[in-house]
Amino acid sequence: MPRVGIGHDTHRLVSGRPLILGGIRIENDRGLAGHSDADVVCHAVVDAILGAAGQGDIGEHFPDTDPAWRDADSTRLLQAVVDRIHRAGWSLINCDVVIHAEAPKLTAHKPAIRARLAELLGLDASAVNVKAKTGERVGPVGRGEAIECQAVVLIETANPI
Repeated sequence: MPRVGIGHDTHRLVSGRPLILGGIRIENDRGLAGHSDADVVCHAVVDAILGAAGQGDIGEHFPDTDPAWRDADSTRLLQAVVDRIHRAGWSLINCDVVIHAEAPKLTAHKPAIRARLAELLGLDASAVNVKAKTGERVGPVGRGEAIECQAVVLIETANPI
C-alpha cells in the first residue's frame, strides 16, 4: 500500500553561516540560522518521509534541545530517517521538492541538489525533482529574510504480502 508524506521547513537567513541546501553548499553572503546546519531541503524531506511512514516529525527524532544535533550535517539526519523507514519495511518511490528563495538564484544549483538527494534517498535521479521559486518580494521569503522548502515523498511497503 503506497503512502504520501508532505514536509515543510523555514529558516531565517543570517550572516556568518554557510548556505546549505539539499546537502550542497551554495556560495552566498548569508546562510540559514538553526540548531543544525539548517538545511531546509533535508529537513522538509525528513518530515515528508516520517509523515508518510506515520513516524512523527523531525523535532521528535532530532530535537533542537539535544546538543548532539548542534551544527549537525542534515544529510546525516536524512540518512538516519531513510535507514529507519527501510528497517520498518518501507521503500521510497519518489521525492519532489520546492525551494522558495528570493536569492540566491538556484537554477544552476538544482542539478547538484537533485543528484545529492537521489544519492541520499537511494533513488535514481529521475525519481527526484527539485523546483525553485522566488517569493515575488512578498513575505519573509520575498524580502530575502528566509528560505523555505516543501517536500512530498511517496513510499510503499518494501515486502508486500
